[in-house]
Amino acid sequence: MVVEGLTKSFGRQNVWQDVTLTLPAGEVSVMLGPSGTGKTVFLKSLIGLLKPEHGRVLVAGTDMVNSPERDIYETRKLFGVMFQDGALFGSLSLFDNIAFPLREHTRKKESEIRRIVMERVEMVGLVGAERKLPGEISGGMRKRAGLARALVLDPQIILCDEPDSGLDPVRTAYLSQLLIDLNAQIDATMLIVTHNLDIAATVPDNMGMLFRRNLVTFGPREALLTSDEPVVAQFLAGRREGPIGMSEEKDAATLARERRAALPYPERVLAPQLEPSPGLPPRAGAQRRRERVLAMLPELPEPARAAILRSYAPVGGAVS
Repeated sequence: MVVEGLTKSFGRQNVWQDVTLTLPAGEVSVMLGPSGTGKTVFLKSLIGLLKPEHGRVLVAGTDMVNSPERDIYETRKLFGVMFQDGALFGSLSLFDNIAFPLREHTRKKESEIRRIVMERVEMVGLVGAERKLPGEISGGMRKRAGLARALVLDPQIILCDEPDSGLDPVRTAYLSQLLIDLNAQIDATMLIVTHNLDIAATVPDNMGMLFRRNLVTFGPREALLTSDEPVVAQFLAGRREGPIGMSEEKDAATLARERRAALPYPERVLAPQLEPSPGLPPRAGAQRRRERVLAMLPELPEPARAAILRSYAPVGGAVS
């Protein structure tokens, strides 16, 4: 997926402008940003549910912004979307919720629908709960049901809108592993919108950040996690001192006072990226990513280069 010069406003309020990035095929990417920076708007714009004023979103030869609606509708079938609240129908069982896209968009027989649904139910660990209603299960189970529904049409691109919202740290850890395991099994391109630093530190191949109506950065995870960009450093440290305020953007005088009084940010230690669970195949996207980032090393800042080389170096050896 290629995003070029995307700009979105609501009336006079500019949400973000001139966003340009490429989501590498089969890799897992994360988009960070403080609350209110338009991350969900960005996801909806990628699939053509919202219309940006400028720019293009190119998916399999279709521009999701400017193409005819019938072409956008057909291309949207390449996507699976896990909405923030699960977006499950409260009166339908989990089975029927997950089966809904198949019944809506295909002419498959019920026997085939059942096979596909149960495969996805097993994939997300919900076997035995498929006949329950959404109100009868936990928030974490609803998240997994929403993810199973996103998978039933065999999507090439999976979008997850704050999959961790409402989950405790333990369930978030399980969900993080599930996302990596799914990527290993289906090799889909994935974009996760979140402000959860545990997911950001351990799941993605690539990371970006939206702030003040702009894409601050997008690239290999090591580039963002070692960045000294003030807004990135503040966000990753979870500190009050920095460009991000409670509601309003801070003025230059406030930032100057904070810089004089602030203690240095602690040195960051990069957590290793999650690996697929035992018994699953290696991630094909991870191998493609390795070749890609090693080729782009000369373009990256020294801290990012060092972190990448450390992550790929065998124990006691050098990167080959």
